[in-house]
Amino acid sequence: MSNDLKYSIFHVQGGMGKHVAATAVAKAIKNNHPDRKLIVTCAFPDVFLNLSYVDRVYQLGATKYFYQEYIHDKDSIIFHHEPYFTTNHIHKKKKLIQNWIDLYNLKYSGETPEVKFNRLQIEAATGYWKREKPVMLIHTNGGMMTTDAKPYAWTRDMPMDLAQDIVNHYKNDYHIFQITKMNSMKLKDVEHIFATPQKALSIMEFFSILLVSQKRIFIDSCLQHAAAALNLKSTVLWNGTSPKVFGYNLHDNICTEVPYDFKLPGSYLFDFDFNGNEIEFPFTENTKLFNLKTIIKSVDKQ
Repeated sequence: MSNDLKYSIFHVQGGMGKHVAATAVAKAIKNNHPDRKLIVTCAFPDVFLNLSYVDRVYQLGATKYFYQEYIHDKDSIIFHHEPYFTTNHIHKKKKLIQNWIDLYNLKYSGETPEVKFNRLQIEAATGYWKREKPVMLIHTNGGMMTTDAKPYAWTRDMPMDLAQDIVNHYKNDYHIFQITKMNSMKLKDVEHIFATPQKALSIMEFFSILLVSQKRIFIDSCLQHAAAALNLKSTVLWNGTSPKVFGYNLHDNICTEVPYDFKLPGSYLFDFDFNGNEIEFPFTENTKLFNLKTIIKSVDKQ
């Protein structure tokens, strides 16, 4: 070896929510290999920059000289496996984080996600997001926030009539932010938050809205992961995905009952596609996925 430095190299792909979950995996890698510098390559570097146990962060596609720096003739361990395509994940037997850590044959010590802001980021969030009324967040549409993204994915996105009913119930007492996509349906009596390729919030600016929130109604998307990382109990609605793998016990996870007595022609290893294949929409026309009173009761307890 050319020097005495040792490295753990952790590769992360996927969306913002998966990156937040990956901070727990990064912590486990460091806990299992404390003598090694932890190098992360990922799509959203900001998620890892403030974490004390991460030594360097590189954005995917911006890794010049990486091989010579960390691989060639170096003592490095590579953590570059995809947890989604494992038996335990596909059969919903383990939470994503534990399954991911087990995949690397590491000891799991209950590591949880972490989102860390520095002092300036906290001060900026208070000034930018604070409103006269208490702040409520309702995340109706998740996934990629670009203008060409699919406007509505039934497997994860909130039913829009339900979302408007929630807003109508709380709008007099709270300033409500709707987190959505540019091309998704906009609720009434809310302030809309979305990112576009031309004028996008940074990841940490986006996550910092959680710091001023009093009430949170989320879906299976990035903010429910970030809220868990900040120990902010939230109400999370689950349509076609499952809290058994993607959820957190901290949250109040409210699931709809998905009927499986129908054909799934487009499904291979998973039941439903993240983006919501309309052909496989399993509910009848008059089915109500969630009970409004149940959601209100949950939100009021936050």
